Amino acid sequence: MTSLRAVAPALLAVVLAAGVARAADYPTRPVRIVIGFAAGSAADISARVIGARMSHILGQQFVVEPRPGGGSNIAAEMVSRAPKDGYTLLMGNVANAVSAALATNPSFDFAKDLAPIARLTSVPILLAGHPSLGASDLKELITAAKARPEQIFYGSSGVGTAAHLAGELLNVSAGVKLVHVPYPGSAQALTDLLAGRIQLSFGAASTALAHVEQGKLVAFGMAQPQRATLAPKIPTLAEQGLKDFDASLWFGLMAPAGTPRDVIDTLARAANEAIKAEEVIKPLQAQGIDLLGGSADEFAGSIANDIERWTAVATAAGLRK
Repeated sequence: MTSLRAVAPALLAVVLAAGVARAADYPTRPVRIVIGFAAGSAADISARVIGARMSHILGQQFVVEPRPGGGSNIAAEMVSRAPKDGYTLLMGNVANAVSAALATNPSFDFAKDLAPIARLTSVPILLAGHPSLGASDLKELITAAKARPEQIFYGSSGVGTAAHLAGELLNVSAGVKLVHVPYPGSAQALTDLLAGRIQLSFGAASTALAHVEQGKLVAFGMAQPQRATLAPKIPTLAEQGLKDFDASLWFGLMAPAGTPRDVIDTLARAANEAIKAEEVIKPLQAQGIDLLGGSADEFAGSIANDIERWTAVATAAGLRK
């Protein structure tokens, strides 16, 4: 009788060959894109519009599945534990990176348990202020903040959110002491900003710009590396002297770590092709969403940079838990 030891290499070769064949044929059935926010959110809109185009490119349906809650970590953890076959994906986002920076004992490792595929979209974030501040640009704002430490208040959609950390990054970068005021959501923060009950807020540019145009708010700059498509005349905070200031609200496809590299590459090629299509660009830009793109390795590098930056900011602000 042939020993198990003798046939083991042959069996392993067959298994590996089958795996390669499956990866080469990928996808052969529908693919899920899990998002950590409710239907109608920027994550949902991005996933549905891009997923529809990827369906056309790869010949299989991409189905969006909302799993809101936990700052998108419920969805991220679920996907991190899914089969490593490319059929369950995550629309990862900056909230996941912020959570990874804040948590000292997480239930999963965002950077290690998920494999980046491609960074796809971003929602331009604007630092806006109330006219009562008497500042017309970032330089004047910083001067006012230094003259009034702990007397200028900025709002966010909650403790530990990207908008909260953006304000703490401003404190560190500009050497000021703004006071954080958390709200249940961004809409409440905007209401109080317009009423002058708080003086500053980081929020979606698409929402704030109408109030800027009406003179109800002052635009101090975009909190991302590049100018926003919907407001190309508004400079970034980095352009105005806050070097490397980046509080981008980005979204990108990810898979469970260990997913075959050729599956990752297939998805990355399809995603990058999809975001160049007119039927993707037009509806997303109409919603105030910018298109990004790039390789899996570039996405991995940007996530690592994000976690490093937000960890430093959270530590300086005493937010690590």
